[in-house]
Order: sequence, then structure tokens, then C-alpha cells
Amino acid sequence: MSYESKKARIERCSRIFATLMQEFPDSRCALEHKNAWELLVATVLSAQCTDKNVNKVTPALFERWPGPGEMAQASVGEIEEAIRTIGLFRSKAKNLKACAERMMEVHHGVVPQTLKELVALGGVGRKTANVVLGNAFQHPEGVVVDTHVSRISQLLKLTASKTPEAIERDLNQIVPQEDWVMFSHLLIDHGRKTCIARRPRCGQCPVAVDCPSRKPTSPQ
Repeated sequence: MSYESKKARIERCSRIFATLMQEFPDSRCALEHKNAWELLVATVLSAQCTDKNVNKVTPALFERWPGPGEMAQASVGEIEEAIRTIGLFRSKAKNLKACAERMMEVHHGVVPQTLKELVALGGVGRKTANVVLGNAFQHPEGVVVDTHVSRISQLLKLTASKTPEAIERDLNQIVPQEDWVMFSHLLIDHGRKTCIARRPRCGQCPVAVDCPSRKPTSPQ
């Protein structure tokens, strides 16, 4: 790709955003939740697991342990059994137990609203924290960078970085802050429907004109 100024990249990113908004006008977080605690737990469970599978597990999980106070009293074994169909269920059960305990000890059972406090909870990284901050509290500290966002933002040449943290920094500079939450939702939807990792449908892509990586003869 030839040199692109930051101004040109911002303009191209804006066009991509507008086009994907038309393509996915109802784009939103796919993890089913009723409050910040449920979103936090669901996002922890979603690591290396589909949102669809997480949504199958969480209703019974939240009925049994509706808040951190209840989960803090559960044993790791009980939590493991409840999420056994989720990938990495053993480590996630330990993280959820630790997360619930710290929330009770430090935050009186209330989900904290800063990135620093969230990442201090068990199993919560920057991505999970930004999901909660953006979707539950409407004040993210950056674009959520999951595997879809990472892959597609690199294909679109919106970033040349490779790590989630660096990609987030790059995207934060070209995506308006008020669009950070929606931008990640749109790229995730686009990755699931059209820009599929192993078989991208470039011939059907609504943002192909702004994608330097498009393949004109991509099989459909």
C-alpha cells in the first residue's frame, strides 16, 4: 500500500464506519446481560469461546449466583461444573471466584468504573475492561480489540501494529471517541458475516472500495 497520511486514514476510517453502520444498523454487544456484573462475567467467559456458547451457559449461572456476593461464596468446583461446556473452564472458574471475592472485599459488591480497578479483578484484562466500561457505563477508555477487530483493522490497513494494546492505541487516534464502542461492534459483525477469517467474501464486501487487502477474485 502506498503512503497514506493520517488525515486520509481518518477519512477512510470514517467512510468505513458509515458504510458498516448502514450494513449493521442494530449492531450491539452479542453477550446477553442485564447489568454490569453479568456483562463482566460473560466477557470473562467469552475468551476463546463464542458468544453463542456463553449465552447458553449464563442464564443458569446468573440464576444461581446473581451477584458477586453469591459467587464469592461458591466453591471453584461448583463454578467449574456450571461452566464446564465453556473452553478453559477450570481457569475461568478460578478467575470468576477471585473476581467476585475482590469485588466484595474492595468494591462492596459494585462493579468498578475505571480501567485500573477493573484490570485488578481476576481474569479481567484491558479488552474485558473496555467491554464493560463501554457497554455498561458508556465511557470506554479505548476501542475493544478482540480477534475480529485485530484481524480486520490490520486488513483495512488502519493499523500496522500487531499487539492488541498497540492496535487499540492506533484505532483510538483515528476513530472518534464517541464511536469507540460501536466501531468494535461493527467490525465484529463484519467479521462474522463477510470478512470471515478463512474465507473472506471480498466480492460481497460493502467496504471493499476502502480495503487495500481486498481480493478481486475471492471465492464466494
